[in-house]
Amino acid sequence: MTMSHEVLELKQQGNRFFSQRSYEEAISCYTKALLKNDKVTTIYTNRALCYLKLELWDRVIRDCKLALEIDKKMTKAHFFMGQALTELERYNDAIVAFTLAIENAKSQKQHFGDDLHMALRKTKKKMLKKEEEKRLAEEIELQTLLNKLLIDDLEKEKAKIHSEDEVVEMDKGVSELEKRYTQHIETLNTMFSQLDDRRRKREVPDYLCGKISFEILKDPVITPSGVTYERSDLEEHLQRVGHFDPLTRVPLKREQLIPNLSMKEVVEDFIQKNPWAEYY
Repeated sequence: MTMSHEVLELKQQGNRFFSQRSYEEAISCYTKALLKNDKVTTIYTNRALCYLKLELWDRVIRDCKLALEIDKKMTKAHFFMGQALTELERYNDAIVAFTLAIENAKSQKQHFGDDLHMALRKTKKKMLKKEEEKRLAEEIELQTLLNKLLIDDLEKEKAKIHSEDEVVEMDKGVSELEKRYTQHIETLNTMFSQLDDRRRKREVPDYLCGKISFEILKDPVITPSGVTYERSDLEEHLQRVGHFDPLTRVPLKREQLIPNLSMKEVVEDFIQKNPWAEYY
């Protein structure tokens, strides 16, 4: 979209304010520019970035949507919107936005380093954490209920003994009953405690994840620069983006990739000990 000199000057002035971290002043400039020309997508995303810095999530989403109405493949609009949606805990929507950003960046051969994939991974981890917290709350509620049921059942059984047995037999029966129910309660609470221990350990170390997709490695390869990637991710990068190492930018060809057998063995050992990691 061609900008008039006046609109361009307002945009550049907004950029200067942004570089000085004067976000409200930058927003004012971008808004004035949009009043004169509301078809410039980069001004919407510039203003959205200011709103991101000010943590005004709904306004970020609004400006990104306005930009996408003009250009539905605008990578930055999807990227910024994904960040705002993540902060609003709308994780599924954020994942869609980040995925579109990644796809558009690849198709347009835009270079965002690891920013897009890292944002997607962080959002997935936050979603998993929220789901875990929900499951934990449900398990605590269930544990409390089961403990109460056992205690209530114990009291009912004790009441039966009181009404049916002689005093000596009654004391003996109550003692045995309490011992048995105490064991039941301890077994129950131990089981829930073990669940908590396993949950706390559900973290895949970063060194077991690819540098592009940030998913756990399945077919790791190492480059001459010494960086390990997931083979499919790196081959796609070489085909769509360019023949260079994504992190070091050193020239790289497909035939230079070497299977990282040591890393593959480490990953397989980790998955064997932590079956949940395969679906992490």
